[in-house]
Order: sequence, then C-alpha cells, then structure tokens
Amino acid sequence: MGFLSALIGNAGAVSQESLLKDYGKLLIEGEEIELGFKLIRDVFIFTTKRLILVEKQGLTGSKIEYKSITYKSISRFSIETAGTFDLEAELKIWVSSETQPSIVKQFNKSVNVYDVHLVLATHVLK
Repeated sequence: MGFLSALIGNAGAVSQESLLKDYGKLLIEGEEIELGFKLIRDVFIFTTKRLILVEKQGLTGSKIEYKSITYKSISRFSIETAGTFDLEAELKIWVSSETQPSIVKQFNKSVNVYDVHLVLATHVLK
C-alpha cells in the first residue's frame, strides 16, 4: 500500500501472518483470520467468526479501541468497484437496523474487492 493512498484514506491488504502476529491475542479458539486491511493507523480484520476493527486513538496511537462486529449483526453491505478513472473501491456495512451505513471503508485499486465481498457473503448470508 502506498503512503499517499493511505493518507487519503484508502485501505491496502495486510498479510495474514502480520495480522496474526499483531492481533492473534484477540482471536478465540478455532477462529482464523481470512482477510485484513490497514489504513494509516487503523486496521480491519475479517475472521471466520466476526469483523474486528482496530482504531488507534490519540496523537501517539497508544490508546486502542477494538470493536468486534458479529456477522449475524450485519444486516446488509455493499461493494462499489473502482471504475476506469477511480482510484478506489468502497465498502459499506450496515449493522442491525441502522438506516445509514455504520462502517464505510475505501480500498486502493490493489485490493480485490470481490475477495471482501466473498468473505462477507459467506458469513452474513448463512
């Protein structure tokens, strides 16, 4: 992921090994990381059981909030692919009965948004 892409808010893919090393302590027995993405300081991880949002706060980023969203609480989601002249794709996730998306993330062109769609569809549509 390029630094400029991260600065404008686009997420890039992170390896499962790196995510496991940094966030493995958050996983329960039998839970595995499927996909993960990083913005400047924030990370979002799709596991076999939930979506984990890691948000670093404050100037130093030493305060960290970990949000877990179970797939069953996701009521709908949308993926907008990058067009010919677009630099990014967009993911929107609605949690429970919210009328506006609770989570909106942008991906740089290097991310295959169909992989993100497949993970969400696999878990949300069960």
